[in-house]
Amino acid sequence: MGSQSYYIGVDIGSTCTKTIVLDTEGQLHKYYTQPTGWSSADTADSVKERLSQEGVSLEDSLCVATGYGRVSVPFANKTVTEITCHARGASWLYGSGDITVIDVGGQDTKIIAIQKSRVVDFMMNDKCSAGTGRFLDVMANSLGVRQAELCELAAQGGGVSISSMCTVFAESEVIGLIGRGEARENIAYAVIDSIVKKVASQARRLINPGAKVCLTGGLCNFAYIHTALERELQTPVLSEKRGQYAGAIGAALLAKEL
Repeated sequence: MGSQSYYIGVDIGSTCTKTIVLDTEGQLHKYYTQPTGWSSADTADSVKERLSQEGVSLEDSLCVATGYGRVSVPFANKTVTEITCHARGASWLYGSGDITVIDVGGQDTKIIAIQKSRVVDFMMNDKCSAGTGRFLDVMANSLGVRQAELCELAAQGGGVSISSMCTVFAESEVIGLIGRGEARENIAYAVIDSIVKKVASQARRLINPGAKVCLTGGLCNFAYIHTALERELQTPVLSEKRGQYAGAIGAALLAKEL
């Protein structure tokens, strides 16, 4: 490989695609996100074009693709499952040792138990959008706000709950609360509380005593969700702004090993 070679990780998720570029020393060179859109193949073409614009030559680099659209990345040298990539990425971000990864994505939630940098157990909620970014998106639309604004409102609210875990029925509950004149802050609180309780109930099954708990995925950048999850789990939850790139970071690290 030439002197301008890189290791690339592409994570095509249901709503957002993350791209990570590591240099030959394994240091973070570039990273960015873009909407996935309706076609993973078109998204892959867009990633390829962006890499070219950034001066990253695919001919001189190695690439691993992950995420639900990983099979649509023709320039990938290998495809790897999300669980493996998220585990590697989380260990890179938060250090080796025992970690429980909580990854809240657009359409699913992944809980991954890691011991000594190896996956020992995992579970996924991929049959229902409750407790995912999609649920948050639907509820934010019902309230006429953006996701970030909904989270900010939630921090100021309280005293209201949503009983249904089904997105369709929960949306009906929200519309009912709006109709009876409930404050938006309180409805927003109920929405976040519903998401956090769902995620926490899954995470508790895989959290080992002494393990670090880390939040990754698109929702990790919302401070109130992080705070509410810590409160619900009654344990510190690590998070950082690059947490949503965990899958792509893991893919790039695996590309380095090819």
